[in-house]
Amino acid sequence: MTSAARDPHAGAPETLVVEGRTVRDRALLQARGELVHDCADTLARALAALPADVARVEVDTSGVSFMDTSGLRFLDVLGEYGRRRGVPVALTGWQGQPLRVLELVGLDGTDPLTAAPFAGSRARSGSAVARERAEQLRLLRAEVAQLRHAIESRPVIDQARGVLMAAHSCTPEQAWHILREASQRTNTKLREVAAALVASTAPGGPAPPGALRAALRAAVARHVPPAPDDR
Repeated sequence: MTSAARDPHAGAPETLVVEGRTVRDRALLQARGELVHDCADTLARALAALPADVARVEVDTSGVSFMDTSGLRFLDVLGEYGRRRGVPVALTGWQGQPLRVLELVGLDGTDPLTAAPFAGSRARSGSAVARERAEQLRLLRAEVAQLRHAIESRPVIDQARGVLMAAHSCTPEQAWHILREASQRTNTKLREVAAALVASTAPGGPAPPGALRAALRAAVARHVPPAPDDR
């Protein structure tokens, strides 16, 4: 049994696939891909296809590479299935960025469905717990936005490094340091520095602003040793 969905995730979307098999009365599901938009629907379809006599459901998430706030709905769907059917359910194998997401919202990555979030908060009012959860979600959304921006920025930054490597016979690491230093010297975002440099290589493309050109020249001189013939 396999259920899959595609999401227009920024950068390199990866299909979420939920595959499963049953061993006696246990259902063993494996999730691979990204827990983003429609991921809960994908899980719901996989759960709906399980035999009626399943007595336990285990979902292995070690193949999940990315998770945003939609992944919390993924947890809700599995938890609701367990409550409705009266069977124990478990999510295991969290790692990397998805594990960080669970930690940000106060969930235990070893057992996020049964571990009480915000341990030790019983003495606080429900509104205080709600405020804390809201703040955790705000931080999560900010982190996810930063990750998506980094994914979107990567192609143009890689192109700019290639331009520098071709023009100055430098290494990828040296090209990275040149871009970063020019960004810092001009107080310009790294992606904007890279975009200006790449645009300047197109036929008739605009040259980078004067301050940026000067910063790039200084950075090249600082990080790329002169060729023997130039000494």
